[in-house]
Amino acid sequence: MNPLSGLPHSVLDLSPVPAGSPPAEAFRRTVDLARRAEKFGARRYWIAEHHSMPGIASAATAVLLGQVGAHTSTIRIGSGGIMLPNHAPLVIAEQFGTLESLFPGRVDLGLGRAPGTDAPTMRALRRDLRHTGDDFPELLDELRGYFADTGGTTSRRVLAVPGAGLDIPIYLLGSGGFSAELAGRLGLPFASAGHFSPDNLLPGLDIYRRAFRPSGTLEKPYALVCVNVFAADDEAAAWRLATSHWQMHLALGRGLPITLPPPLENGDGLRGMAESASAGSFLRGSIIGDAASVRGQLEQLVEATRADELIVHSMIHDHADRVRSHEITASLFT
Repeated sequence: MNPLSGLPHSVLDLSPVPAGSPPAEAFRRTVDLARRAEKFGARRYWIAEHHSMPGIASAATAVLLGQVGAHTSTIRIGSGGIMLPNHAPLVIAEQFGTLESLFPGRVDLGLGRAPGTDAPTMRALRRDLRHTGDDFPELLDELRGYFADTGGTTSRRVLAVPGAGLDIPIYLLGSGGFSAELAGRLGLPFASAGHFSPDNLLPGLDIYRRAFRPSGTLEKPYALVCVNVFAADDEAAAWRLATSHWQMHLALGRGLPITLPPPLENGDGLRGMAESASAGSFLRGSIIGDAASVRGQLEQLVEATRADELIVHSMIHDHADRVRSHEITASLFT
């Protein structure tokens, strides 16, 4: 029996900007990949909020989701996630209320508490630096209140239009214990950022499941696990593809974010650097190989995490290679 058969799989996209290309090209690639992901059978297509990063174009997340929704018809679309402390909850209620009104029954709202950027950009975004993320539960409660408000006689004075009365599923995202515990306590689904924080993956899921209390949303925990996947028709090609993301990962760690560079001609360099802490973390959050190898690694991941759904993230320079990687990965779930 195939452990992956029937398991929902989804796509996370940061709308990467390849070296030498404008963000407009990244958007065209995002829309095209979303259309293909729909054909490949992905359940949802999520876009993540990041700021002040030359290689990531998904800053205006809700705007880009509007384009994805307009060019697809069945796949769920959503944020993976919106960094709620960066925004007034009313604005997010209105933005996602607009998306749900345009694409009814297809919109997810994934929420995180990190800034999705560096400290100077966070200050430019938030203005009021009291929003450090510690008030995330209060911001979340306010946001949920806007959706629950139907504008009746007990309505609050501020009404989200659109947004009020709409049933938009909320997911909490996290790389540690804070959001995992909150998601469990509120009975919400939890998405773990295993693609960039693999060492916190299992502890976070354990916290979530231990804290879980049934709610009007869920009767039992629902855990989504995100992982980097670099799949190709042969092992060497897959390792070569992964070197683009690795170079970007290294530059970001040095405080010098860059656009997504072309892959190195020889992927063995990435294998050889596995002993370094940074490379080790990247590799633990990544699955690299041909179809057979990727299948085995995904099966091990599902067994270890007991994931209810996998989210695949593939930061690959060439669009055709990225599409092929997702096509290979999707075929393993049938």
